[in-house]
Amino acid sequence: MRRSLVAGLTLAAFAALIIGLGQLLGLDLQAVALLGAALGGVLGLVPHRFPLGKLGGFVLGFVVAWVGYALRAAVLPDSATGRAVAAFLVVAVIATACAVSAERVPLWSGLLGAAAIAGAYEEVYTNAPSQFLKESPTAATTILLAAALGYLATTLVAEGVGAGAAREGRRVRRADDDVPNDQIDVLLAGETK
Repeated sequence: MRRSLVAGLTLAAFAALIIGLGQLLGLDLQAVALLGAALGGVLGLVPHRFPLGKLGGFVLGFVVAWVGYALRAAVLPDSATGRAVAAFLVVAVIATACAVSAERVPLWSGLLGAAAIAGAYEEVYTNAPSQFLKESPTAATTILLAAALGYLATTLVAEGVGAGAAREGRRVRRADDDVPNDQIDVLLAGETK
């Protein structure tokens, strides 16, 4: 309970910081502050036995979804069929890459990365598909900054709680203590062992 409260309050402070930082730097971070902080927070909080794997999955999903927008803008029709083909390709590529990684890269983190760019850019893309080259880098950098700060917030909390417990000579109960990480990944992937 304490860890959730501390993580949540730290994440809330970082979400406010993201908005303030955007105001200070003249960036439009207000629109993606909560989305980015929440996605980064989830990425930091969900345990995985390969920490770089979950970060790699996020980046993979983000890049694949961004390429999906490029395909939509360049070659796919601006219709439900074009959107469906792009969505299928994005999820299929992410799933295939995660499967090939022998579960070092979890599917959930790849989907989280795809959701980040989709949440930050879909409305902008829908309003002006021809402006992909101009508008998508702005959406990508703002959501990545917000997600990075959200990830940093939850990672700092996790490290701080663990370090404090170690100094006191007690073990911190983690969310994954009852279930091995590979079983959590299988559960999140919807598979059975």
